Amino acid sequence: MKRYAAACSLPVYQPETLKSDDVRSRLLATRADALIVAAYGLILPRAVLDAFPLGAVNIHASLLPRWRGAAPIQRAILAGDRETGISIMQMDEGLDTGPVLMQEMIPILPQDDAGTLHDKLAALGARMIVAALEGVAQRTLEGRIQPAQGVTYAPKIAKAEAVLDWHRSAEELERVVRAFRPVPGASTNLEGQPLKIWRARVHQGTAEPGTIRAAEGALIAGCGSGLLEIQELQRSGGRRLSAEEFLRGYRLPPGAKLA
Repeated sequence: MKRYAAACSLPVYQPETLKSDDVRSRLLATRADALIVAAYGLILPRAVLDAFPLGAVNIHASLLPRWRGAAPIQRAILAGDRETGISIMQMDEGLDTGPVLMQEMIPILPQDDAGTLHDKLAALGARMIVAALEGVAQRTLEGRIQPAQGVTYAPKIAKAEAVLDWHRSAEELERVVRAFRPVPGASTNLEGQPLKIWRARVHQGTAEPGTIRAAEGALIAGCGSGLLEIQELQRSGGRRLSAEEFLRGYRLPPGAKLA
Protein backbone atom coordinates (compact mmCIF):
# COMPACT_ATOMS: atom_id res chain seq x y z
CA MET A 1 0.00 0.00 0.00
CA LYS A 2 2.83 2.38 0.82
CA ARG A 3 4.52 1.75 -2.53
CA TYR A 4 1.23 2.21 -4.37
CA ALA A 5 0.51 5.45 -2.49
CA ALA A 6 3.98 6.78 -3.30
CA ALA A 7 3.49 5.95 -6.99
CA CYS A 8 0.21 7.93 -6.92
CA SER A 9 1.74 10.85 -4.98
CA LEU A 10 -0.58 10.16 -2.05
CA PRO A 11 0.55 11.12 1.48
CA VAL A 12 1.57 8.30 3.82
CA TYR A 13 1.45 8.74 7.57
CA GLN A 14 2.77 6.01 9.86
CA PRO A 15 2.14 6.88 13.52
CA GLU A 16 3.47 4.52 16.18
CA THR A 17 0.30 5.01 18.20
CA LEU A 18 -3.22 6.26 17.54
CA LYS A 19 -3.77 7.51 21.09
CA SER A 20 -2.24 10.99 20.83
CA ASP A 21 -4.24 14.17 20.17
CA ASP A 22 -1.93 15.02 17.26
CA VAL A 23 -2.69 11.77 15.49
CA ARG A 24 -6.43 12.23 15.98
CA SER A 25 -6.17 15.79 14.61
CA ARG A 26 -4.37 14.56 11.51
CA LEU A 27 -6.99 11.87 10.94
CA LEU A 28 -9.80 14.39 11.32
CA ALA A 29 -8.03 16.72 8.90
CA THR A 30 -8.47 14.17 6.13
CA ARG A 31 -12.24 14.76 6.31
CA ALA A 32 -12.73 11.16 5.28
CA ASP A 33 -16.14 9.53 5.56
CA ALA A 34 -14.78 6.21 6.81
CA LEU A 35 -11.60 4.60 8.07
CA ILE A 36 -10.69 1.29 6.38
CA VAL A 37 -8.56 -1.11 8.42
CA ALA A 38 -6.71 -4.17 7.10
CA ALA A 39 -4.08 -6.27 8.90
CA TYR A 40 -3.65 -3.63 11.62
CA GLY A 41 -2.32 -5.16 14.80
CA LEU A 42 -3.66 -2.76 17.43
CA ILE A 43 -7.08 -2.04 18.89
CA LEU A 44 -8.34 1.39 17.84
CA PRO A 45 -9.16 3.84 20.64
CA ARG A 46 -12.71 5.17 20.90
CA ALA A 47 -11.61 8.68 19.83
CA VAL A 48 -10.45 7.28 16.49
CA LEU A 49 -13.53 5.12 16.01
CA ASP A 50 -15.72 8.19 16.53
CA ALA A 51 -13.69 10.43 14.21
CA PHE A 52 -15.43 9.35 10.98
CA PRO A 53 -19.11 9.70 10.06
CA LEU A 54 -19.34 6.11 8.77
CA GLY A 55 -17.02 4.69 11.44
CA ALA A 56 -14.11 2.30 11.02
CA VAL A 57 -14.58 -0.73 8.77
CA ASN A 58 -12.25 -3.72 9.06
CA ILE A 59 -11.38 -6.35 6.44
CA HIS A 60 -10.78 -9.50 8.50
CA ALA A 61 -9.52 -12.77 7.01
CA SER A 62 -11.83 -15.24 8.73
CA LEU A 63 -15.49 -16.12 9.15
CA LEU A 64 -16.09 -14.29 12.42
CA PRO A 65 -16.51 -15.09 15.25
CA ARG A 66 -14.08 -17.88 14.36
CA TRP A 67 -10.44 -16.81 14.47
CA ARG A 68 -10.53 -13.35 15.96
CA GLY A 69 -7.05 -11.92 16.24
CA ALA A 70 -3.71 -11.60 14.50
CA ALA A 71 -3.14 -14.86 12.58
CA PRO A 72 -6.47 -16.17 11.26
CA ILE A 73 -5.05 -17.64 8.04
CA GLN A 74 -2.38 -19.76 9.72
CA ARG A 75 -4.71 -20.83 12.54
CA ALA A 76 -7.36 -22.01 10.08
CA ILE A 77 -4.84 -24.20 8.24
CA LEU A 78 -3.34 -25.56 11.48
CA ALA A 79 -6.79 -26.49 12.75
CA GLY A 80 -7.62 -28.35 9.56
CA ASP A 81 -10.54 -26.05 8.71
CA ARG A 82 -12.12 -26.78 5.35
CA GLU A 83 -13.31 -23.24 4.77
CA THR A 84 -12.50 -19.67 5.64
CA GLY A 85 -13.41 -16.30 4.17
CA ILE A 86 -13.63 -12.57 4.63
CA SER A 87 -15.67 -10.71 7.20
CA ILE A 88 -16.25 -6.98 6.68
CA MET A 89 -16.82 -5.67 10.17
CA GLN A 90 -17.83 -2.40 11.77
CA MET A 91 -15.15 -1.90 14.38
CA ASP A 92 -15.67 -1.37 18.09
CA GLU A 93 -13.19 -1.26 20.97
CA GLY A 94 -12.91 -5.06 21.23
CA LEU A 95 -10.67 -7.54 19.42
CA ASP A 96 -12.60 -8.21 16.20
CA THR A 97 -15.87 -8.17 18.13
CA GLY A 98 -17.86 -5.59 16.13
CA PRO A 99 -20.98 -6.19 14.04
CA VAL A 100 -20.40 -8.02 10.74
CA LEU A 101 -21.56 -6.13 7.65
CA MET A 102 -20.72 -8.73 5.01
CA GLN A 103 -19.25 -12.21 4.95
CA GLU A 104 -18.17 -14.51 2.14
CA MET A 105 -16.74 -18.02 2.34
CA ILE A 106 -14.06 -19.74 0.25
CA PRO A 107 -12.86 -23.35 0.60
CA ILE A 108 -9.41 -24.21 1.94
CA LEU A 109 -8.04 -26.59 -0.67
CA PRO A 110 -5.69 -29.46 0.26
CA GLN A 111 -2.81 -27.72 -1.55
CA ASP A 112 -3.42 -24.26 -0.03
CA ASP A 113 -0.76 -22.73 2.17
CA ALA A 114 -0.65 -19.44 4.06
CA GLY A 115 0.65 -17.65 0.97
CA THR A 116 -1.94 -18.86 -1.53
CA LEU A 117 -4.77 -18.43 0.96
CA HIS A 118 -3.61 -14.91 1.79
CA ASP A 119 -3.65 -13.93 -1.88
CA LYS A 120 -7.14 -15.36 -2.44
CA LEU A 121 -8.50 -13.60 0.63
CA ALA A 122 -6.80 -10.31 -0.27
CA ALA A 123 -8.52 -10.28 -3.67
CA LEU A 124 -11.85 -11.23 -2.09
CA GLY A 125 -11.52 -8.56 0.62
CA ALA A 126 -10.69 -5.88 -1.94
CA ARG A 127 -13.86 -6.64 -3.86
CA MET A 128 -16.04 -6.88 -0.77
CA ILE A 129 -14.89 -3.65 0.87
CA VAL A 130 -16.01 -1.62 -2.16
CA ALA A 131 -19.52 -3.09 -1.96
CA ALA A 132 -19.59 -2.75 1.82
CA LEU A 133 -18.65 0.93 1.79
CA GLU A 134 -21.33 1.64 -0.78
CA GLY A 135 -23.90 -0.14 1.38
CA VAL A 136 -22.83 1.68 4.54
CA ALA A 137 -22.88 5.07 2.78
CA GLN A 138 -26.36 4.45 1.35
CA ARG A 139 -27.66 3.00 4.65
CA THR A 140 -28.64 -0.22 2.88
CA LEU A 141 -26.27 -2.41 4.86
CA GLU A 142 -26.64 -3.09 8.58
CA GLY A 143 -24.25 -4.88 10.87
CA ARG A 144 -25.08 -8.26 12.37
CA ILE A 145 -24.06 -8.84 15.99
CA GLN A 146 -21.62 -11.72 16.24
CA PRO A 147 -22.98 -14.82 17.99
CA ALA A 148 -21.53 -15.82 21.33
CA GLN A 149 -21.15 -19.41 20.10
CA GLY A 150 -18.20 -20.44 17.95
CA VAL A 151 -15.75 -17.78 19.16
CA THR A 152 -12.09 -18.77 18.70
CA TYR A 153 -8.92 -16.70 18.83
CA ALA A 154 -5.94 -16.60 16.48
CA PRO A 155 -2.95 -15.35 18.48
CA LYS A 156 0.27 -14.23 16.84
CA ILE A 157 2.49 -16.98 15.53
CA ALA A 158 5.39 -17.92 17.81
CA LYS A 159 8.63 -19.03 16.17
CA ALA A 160 8.62 -22.24 18.19
CA GLU A 161 5.35 -23.31 16.53
CA ALA A 162 7.14 -23.83 13.23
CA VAL A 163 9.40 -26.49 14.74
CA LEU A 164 8.12 -29.94 13.77
CA ASP A 165 7.37 -32.30 16.65
CA TRP A 166 7.67 -35.77 15.15
CA HIS A 167 5.54 -37.29 17.91
CA ARG A 168 2.51 -35.54 16.43
CA SER A 169 0.46 -37.13 13.66
CA ALA A 170 1.51 -36.90 10.03
CA GLU A 171 -1.71 -34.99 9.24
CA GLU A 172 -0.89 -32.34 11.84
CA LEU A 173 2.70 -31.96 10.64
CA GLU A 174 1.62 -31.60 7.01
CA ARG A 175 -0.67 -28.76 8.09
CA VAL A 176 2.22 -27.12 9.97
CA VAL A 177 4.28 -27.20 6.76
CA ARG A 178 1.49 -25.47 4.82
CA ALA A 179 0.58 -23.00 7.59
CA PHE A 180 4.14 -21.70 7.75
CA ARG A 181 4.80 -21.54 4.03
CA PRO A 182 6.15 -19.16 2.76
CA VAL A 183 7.22 -17.75 6.16
CA PRO A 184 8.84 -18.67 8.45
CA GLY A 185 8.99 -22.22 7.05
CA ALA A 186 8.58 -25.41 9.07
CA SER A 187 11.88 -26.45 10.61
CA THR A 188 13.58 -29.50 12.08
CA ASN A 189 17.08 -30.90 12.56
CA LEU A 190 18.70 -33.74 10.66
CA GLU A 191 21.64 -35.23 12.54
CA GLY A 192 22.04 -31.94 14.41
CA GLN A 193 21.90 -29.76 11.28
CA PRO A 194 18.98 -27.32 10.75
CA LEU A 195 16.58 -28.15 7.95
CA LYS A 196 13.55 -26.42 6.47
CA ILE A 197 10.67 -28.55 5.22
CA TRP A 198 8.75 -26.78 2.46
CA ARG A 199 6.46 -29.48 1.05
CA ALA A 200 5.25 -32.76 2.45
CA ARG A 201 2.62 -35.43 1.92
CA VAL A 202 0.89 -37.84 4.31
CA HIS A 203 1.23 -41.61 3.91
CA GLN A 204 -0.22 -44.54 5.81
CA GLY A 205 2.13 -46.72 7.81
CA THR A 206 4.16 -46.71 11.00
CA ALA A 207 7.73 -45.93 11.94
CA GLU A 208 9.57 -44.61 14.95
CA PRO A 209 8.84 -40.85 15.28
CA GLY A 210 11.59 -38.86 13.59
CA THR A 211 13.23 -41.85 11.93
CA ILE A 212 13.88 -41.02 8.29
CA ARG A 213 14.62 -43.32 5.38
CA ALA A 214 15.15 -43.00 1.65
CA ALA A 215 13.00 -45.12 -0.62
CA GLU A 216 13.21 -44.81 -4.42
CA GLY A 217 14.22 -41.15 -4.31
CA ALA A 218 11.70 -40.25 -1.61
CA LEU A 219 12.29 -39.24 2.00
CA ILE A 220 9.88 -40.85 4.45
CA ALA A 221 9.74 -39.84 8.12
CA GLY A 222 7.98 -41.59 10.98
CA CYS A 223 5.46 -39.61 13.03
CA GLY A 224 3.36 -40.18 16.12
CA SER A 225 0.87 -41.74 13.73
CA GLY A 226 1.28 -42.15 10.00
CA LEU A 227 4.24 -41.27 7.81
CA LEU A 228 5.29 -37.97 6.27
CA GLU A 229 6.93 -37.90 2.85
CA ILE A 230 9.23 -34.88 2.65
CA GLN A 231 8.98 -33.58 -0.91
CA GLU A 232 10.93 -30.31 -0.75
CA LEU A 233 13.54 -29.27 1.80
CA GLN A 234 16.40 -26.87 2.36
CA ARG A 235 19.64 -27.13 4.32
CA SER A 236 20.98 -24.07 6.11
CA GLY A 237 22.60 -21.76 3.57
CA GLY A 238 21.47 -23.88 0.66
CA ARG A 239 18.69 -23.69 -1.88
CA ARG A 240 15.39 -25.51 -1.89
CA LEU A 241 15.70 -29.02 -3.25
CA SER A 242 13.34 -31.81 -4.12
CA ALA A 243 13.86 -34.97 -2.09
CA GLU A 244 15.44 -36.63 -5.12
CA GLU A 245 17.91 -33.74 -5.61
CA PHE A 246 18.73 -33.75 -1.91
CA LEU A 247 19.50 -37.47 -1.87
CA ARG A 248 21.81 -37.15 -4.89
CA GLY A 249 24.07 -34.84 -2.89
CA TYR A 250 23.61 -36.13 0.65
CA ARG A 251 24.27 -39.63 1.93
CA LEU A 252 21.64 -40.45 4.50
CA PRO A 253 23.31 -42.40 7.34
CA PRO A 254 21.56 -45.57 8.62
CA GLY A 255 19.13 -44.80 11.42
CA ALA A 256 19.15 -41.05 10.68
CA LYS A 257 16.65 -39.11 12.77
CA LEU A 258 14.84 -35.80 12.61
CA ALA A 259 14.44 -33.94 15.87
